[in-house]
Amino acid sequence: MPLPAQRPPRAVCVGESMVVLVPHRTGPLEHAEEFRRYAGGAESNVAGALAGLGVDTSWVSRLGDDGFGRYLRADIADRGVDVSAVEIDPLRPTGLYVKETGDGTGDLPAGRSRMHYYRAASAASAMSPDLVSGGPARDLLDRADLVHVTGITAGISDSATDLLWHLLSRPRPSTTVSFDLNWRPGLWHGRDPAVLGRLCALADVVLLGADEAAEVLGSSSPARLRELLPNPDMLVVKNDAHDAIAVDRTGAEVVVPALDVEVVEPVGAGDAFAAGYLAGTLRDLPVAHRLRLGHLCAARALAVPGDHGVPPSPATITALLARTDDEWARTRVSRLGVDTPPVAS
Repeated sequence: MPLPAQRPPRAVCVGESMVVLVPHRTGPLEHAEEFRRYAGGAESNVAGALAGLGVDTSWVSRLGDDGFGRYLRADIADRGVDVSAVEIDPLRPTGLYVKETGDGTGDLPAGRSRMHYYRAASAASAMSPDLVSGGPARDLLDRADLVHVTGITAGISDSATDLLWHLLSRPRPSTTVSFDLNWRPGLWHGRDPAVLGRLCALADVVLLGADEAAEVLGSSSPARLRELLPNPDMLVVKNDAHDAIAVDRTGAEVVVPALDVEVVEPVGAGDAFAAGYLAGTLRDLPVAHRLRLGHLCAARALAVPGDHGVPPSPATITALLARTDDEWARTRVSRLGVDTPPVAS
């Protein structure tokens, strides 16, 4: 008699999402006449990617009672994410940001991008512990195998910082809490970023880039970061496009190189990596396979325009996790898909 199917793992991602406006053409914003609209937000990006990997995922946040808010809620739901615990604010607007890409005619070099954020007094900036202290959000958290948050939330407002303290401090006998540093210097003018290190220390899994770790925590060395953060079960240090290193509590390191990728758009790759790594964690994969799945999801995001790529198929995941280290190193991802070398006979 076949064994009963296990239920999919449950994840809850908590944090801000915003509408992204991208000019139809590159160049200074004052010359832009047409814009394309997208959904953006680290936590909702992770939620969508987790759902695409077969994880039962909910996103909890606050949106304005406006057209942008309705668009975001529908877009994120269309990615397979449960949005039943999203609060609608009747007074505050949905936040947005505008992406500007230089063409060499203004003060921004050709090909370089910068973001202009309009999130002050937004609905998401009013997130607080009240968001998850009762109702459907609390029920979701109580049943979750994973809760995922990022340092962006801590930078939005004091009340949003309080929300993170609450989520990272609440009893969690069977729930893993992951924290992605996601350093955004522009959010921290006049505020103390040292809070980010204290939040990292409360998480079970900490994801951070080597460059942002150096800025916020004073070191990019995985060994030194483990000394600074002895409590989390796992630290995952991403080194740009080179590799990712997972360090457990004993100091043991697992290193997996990134895939060769034809980069179309770098935005969203970190969120995709987080989703892949966390999906592997929820399924109790070997650490090296968690890192591979993170790299694969990041590569799929890098190879498409926008914040999120199509998740790899189960067959692709199974094949790549089974590759030897040499075969993995020779795998390339482009806008056309994954080019894998023949399996050695």
